[in-house]
Amino acid sequence: MKLITDQLSEMLGKAFIKAGYEAKYGQAVISNRPDLCQFQCNGALPNAKLFKKSPMAIANEVVSYLADDEMIEKVEVAAPGFINIVLSDEYLIGYLTQVFYDPHLGIPQAEQNEVIMLDYGNPNVAKPLHVGHLRSAIIGESLKRIIMATGKTAIGDVHLGDWGLPMGLVLAELDERYGTDIPTMTTGLLNEIYPFASKKSKIDKAFLEKARTFTAQLQKKDPHLTETWKKMVQISVDDIKNTFNRLNTTFDFWYGESDASNYVPELLRILREKELLTDSEGAKVVVVAEDDDKSTIPPIIIIKSNGSEGYATTDMATIIQRQRDFHPNKIWYVVDHRQNLHFTQVFRAARKAELVPSNTELTHLCFGTVNGKDGKPFKTRDGGVMQLSELLDSVTEYAYHKMKTSNVTDEHKRKEYAEKIGIAAIKFGDLINHYSKDCVFDIDKFMASEGKTGVYLLYVIARINSILRKISASDLTKEKINGIYSHSERDLIMVLALSGNAFISAYNEKAPNIVCENAYKIAVAFSKFYHENHIINEDDTDKKQSWLTLCQITKQMLEKHLYVLGIESVDRM
Repeated sequence: MKLITDQLSEMLGKAFIKAGYEAKYGQAVISNRPDLCQFQCNGALPNAKLFKKSPMAIANEVVSYLADDEMIEKVEVAAPGFINIVLSDEYLIGYLTQVFYDPHLGIPQAEQNEVIMLDYGNPNVAKPLHVGHLRSAIIGESLKRIIMATGKTAIGDVHLGDWGLPMGLVLAELDERYGTDIPTMTTGLLNEIYPFASKKSKIDKAFLEKARTFTAQLQKKDPHLTETWKKMVQISVDDIKNTFNRLNTTFDFWYGESDASNYVPELLRILREKELLTDSEGAKVVVVAEDDDKSTIPPIIIIKSNGSEGYATTDMATIIQRQRDFHPNKIWYVVDHRQNLHFTQVFRAARKAELVPSNTELTHLCFGTVNGKDGKPFKTRDGGVMQLSELLDSVTEYAYHKMKTSNVTDEHKRKEYAEKIGIAAIKFGDLINHYSKDCVFDIDKFMASEGKTGVYLLYVIARINSILRKISASDLTKEKINGIYSHSERDLIMVLALSGNAFISAYNEKAPNIVCENAYKIAVAFSKFYHENHIINEDDTDKKQSWLTLCQITKQMLEKHLYVLGIESVDRM
């Protein structure tokens, strides 16, 4: 299904051709002055110098070929040469009806498939998920769903941190405590051991060296260490999945750094063949600095002086793995801004080694930190890093207490809804801002029932559900918009009809906040429409039927937006 702007652009392009100009100048855009018009075309302006005519004259020429088009209610020229367009109600009704029956709700589907790999989540084995993992999971999941909503293939990979020195630290401490008689592994044991071992390594050089030795031995497939490590990974993954599931965050693959290690020999071969490996203080590195760098870009370490793989080595090996398995057109890394330098190094080295085709997009979508209302990194009351499960528990409890006045009386349902409302609050509260900005965690603001919040959107859907519950089944089968009876109704139809544009923009700009903003626009437009019209008590059958159909379309469209944001709706609140 074509966007309204695309249909308008085609029509305007033909008019430009008839007037003696190129079709490309007929590009229609949504007006930023809805008080003047709905759409605008500025194509007359760049033609003025070329044809030595005033933009106003050119615009009037073009408009003369639009006067009789049934799509348009009004078209006029405004200084200095803008073409302003208002669509006919008949066209709007017809278009929204198509949207209603379109399985994709008016979101254009890609004519040619693209495979986009998303690297997000990035949990570590033997470490509990903490608040720092929140944004990667939320943003990555939403981007994945946006990609799929536009008809492209999205593949999500968690990129599990199950390799390197952290594993050596845990294995070394297990060895020191238990030797070969390791007790039954639990998440509690692992979550206690890692921070202990990490602190120990900073003051005990012998222990640090032991951990490094264990790391190298694990990477060389030592059977005893490998067996213990596999148990660690499984227990951690099960726990991580439980927490991510609460966030409606899923992954197509649970590959870890360990999987990528199988491709390290191939990586080394490629780097040697291309003469990219350089010796540096006993380590093997790749120089990635460029002449026009404004700051120092250090070489990327491939093999450390002790023989173990560098942090970046598995990332480069992972690129080889992804290219072999999936042949992605694009790989997006949803990782916080502190890894900017790392990905600059990795991408440059990957390009130099030709690990992917030159037209494969490698992008680091770097996001800010989660901060408290004081602007500092979000912490627990005692100053520690808050575990993600603890955060989710706290927002669920907050939502539960906020539901004291709710008409949901069933205790089980109340707890279920409280979790959904709490998750909606934190996800929308994060995604409404561009991911590059820091997220200020303010639960009171996130849980507000008015304004740009997930809770407000859920209230609007619940209100629509309340209307539809009061209507007979026969009334809901006559899905038809019979006319437009008010300005608020027209505004609602317009924002619903233009929702496809929001999804395409969100994909092009890699920006879930665009979906959030559009969802809010729909909710506001519906609320105004709802307050100005007595839907249930309306005596005019045609009006009532139109309004009920609008209610259903609005509900479907809002739920589509929320689904793409990874938010579940509730029946009532």
